Amino acid sequence: MNLNSFRSISLYMNIKKILYTLTGLAIAATLALLLINWYVVNKGKPYIYSTINDVPECYTGIVLGAKVNKSGSPSDILKDRIDVAIDLYKNHKIKRFLLTGDHGTISYDEVNNMKDYLIKNGIDTENIFLDHAGFDTYSSMVRAKEVFQVTDAIIITQQFHLSRAVYIARSKGLNAYGVTSDKRHYRSMEYLKFREMIANVKALYEIVINKSPRFLGQQIPITGDSELSYD
Repeated sequence: MNLNSFRSISLYMNIKKILYTLTGLAIAATLALLLINWYVVNKGKPYIYSTINDVPECYTGIVLGAKVNKSGSPSDILKDRIDVAIDLYKNHKIKRFLLTGDHGTISYDEVNNMKDYLIKNGIDTENIFLDHAGFDTYSSMVRAKEVFQVTDAIIITQQFHLSRAVYIARSKGLNAYGVTSDKRHYRSMEYLKFREMIANVKALYEIVINKSPRFLGQQIPITGDSELSYD
């Protein structure tokens, strides 16, 4: 065997070893992803209800923000969340609304959009609290407890998102339940479900390291004056 042949065989073996290693890592990563998602979903699942009739009464309903259309109207996903929260309020399942979402810039505002929608549907402003720094689900849950002093809550969002929200809330000491707000078929649902799998991994990591939200700020108790939460 000449030197060139030996080098070719050695290169082939090294490439084969690398491919085996990469395949093993890919399989391990996939299994870890599936295991974490199974864990998060099953941690939240016992506290989730598909109808408002069965969910326990709580003082606060936490409505998680979502896209606002360029016209200023709530997207279908967001509108359905708010409508379910209104139903909970009218059926005496909640007393106060905590609207949490992205208001990071002047030009984009999820929380005031939700507030305006509630007011148009007859909800008194004294029962509407705004969390302008709910930039993600983890921040919303931590801020609900630390800033707004929420102790018990019903979280309102779609099924694909609800297990993670309830899991985070309960991990942070909230006596939280969830009600699904799926009223229709939503566009890009397969993408949303895939993104949720990645978000579940992120949520577990944030809980393990006890991450602090980008903003906390002064306390605004949910039992107090709602105007303190307005901009």
